[in-house]
Amino acid sequence: MRNLEELTKDARVRVRQAGPPNIEGRCIVYWMQRAQRALDNPALNVAIEAANILRKPVVAFLGLVPFYPNTNLRSYTFLVQGLRDISEGLRQKNVGFVLRRWPDHQLDRFCTQIQPCLVVGDENPMRDPERWRKVAADRLRVPLWTVDADVVVPSTLLEKEQYAARTIRPRIHALLDQFLISPGNPKARMPWQPLKKLESLSVNEDLLAGFPIDTSVQPSASFQGGTRAALSSLARFVRERLRGYETQRNHPKLDGTSQLSPYLHFGHIGPHTVALTVKNASAPPQDREAFLEQLIVRRELAINFVKFNAKYDLLQGVEPWALRTLKEHKRDERAHLYAAKQLENAETHDPLWNAAQQQMVLSGWMHGYLRMYWAKKILEWTRSPEEAYNIAIRLNDRYELDGRDPNGYTGIAWAMGGKHDRAWGPERPVYGKIRYVSSASTSRKFDSKGYIERVERLAPTGGA
Repeated sequence: MRNLEELTKDARVRVRQAGPPNIEGRCIVYWMQRAQRALDNPALNVAIEAANILRKPVVAFLGLVPFYPNTNLRSYTFLVQGLRDISEGLRQKNVGFVLRRWPDHQLDRFCTQIQPCLVVGDENPMRDPERWRKVAADRLRVPLWTVDADVVVPSTLLEKEQYAARTIRPRIHALLDQFLISPGNPKARMPWQPLKKLESLSVNEDLLAGFPIDTSVQPSASFQGGTRAALSSLARFVRERLRGYETQRNHPKLDGTSQLSPYLHFGHIGPHTVALTVKNASAPPQDREAFLEQLIVRRELAINFVKFNAKYDLLQGVEPWALRTLKEHKRDERAHLYAAKQLENAETHDPLWNAAQQQMVLSGWMHGYLRMYWAKKILEWTRSPEEAYNIAIRLNDRYELDGRDPNGYTGIAWAMGGKHDRAWGPERPVYGKIRYVSSASTSRKFDSKGYIERVERLAPTGGA
């Protein structure tokens, strides 16, 4: 067993509020935010290890807040659907679970009531969650540690913003043997005993009733939240679609990829669980390697971008060469111009683009290959790169279950601003040196007509 000092030296652990734990405290608090799961959760594991060293129980605390930017009924429904799995998984580990919602969601208020020895949270590179963790560190009267629980290779070991996949890949591969191992699932030795009069909501309640959130985007009928659903989706992917993944992953069938991105975004499943399942699968090596490249190298490149680039959701965050070429072509004539509402309603001349937008609006998910096409056409059909960028960010965050995520911001930065890419010649109108894609070339790569027909069947009326 590691001691407390060894825990703080773990590459995943960030000490935000230093000092010794309050030995007189009742328990260790695990502040659950990004890693919303009990399975293979390095942050929860650190909390349990610390509790076992101090011979204290563990209680997980999750506070629902309604004011996260661009969230709505769809995203909150998916989150709430995962709470039963969390509660049951924590119970099996002897860990308590206290669930509250705004305006009773404050971590510091909960800690005042419960008097912990130490608080352990999970890391999140996004702007607002990072600010919340800084505020919590200032307000708490006990140490606060946060743990990088949703990457395979701890983000701090990559040191700075990486230029492209080719620069981050060797750094990640050099560390995979050390970090691509099971996080383990320890149990708390001291079972949690609920305190009298300690308020907690039940996971069986209608937690969204009266909650002040945007209800204009309906829950997805295609995806069910939770760790069990995530594991089922992973098993189905490995069984039915991992074989052939290397050559077939860019074919936008509705069921053509793992479709695990919503679960990874909400932390209902962790990258270790997915990576080790795929690594040990019986599919051909080239298919397993192609998937692990996307899950680890590409996904952690996106997290690296968001962690080290403060302008990750702005056009100004892309490469200087891309900003120059977009500026040079800013006044180029556009063959088509659409307002933001027309794009949101899938009212363009392009049936393929409309189908991709409808798929996102209706299901909360869009195939990764079409996300690239979707973003590039917004750049082509709006008055300026800045307007295009803002529209793409808003639509992605509003409708995608995996919106408000490093992958989404990085994908838009790549498609519109050449992030992690290079200049392509010859220059084209509007795009300049940004990589260009046409409807004709895209349609030649897969059965676009069949894709459009399948999307139309998602809606009872055939539209968005």
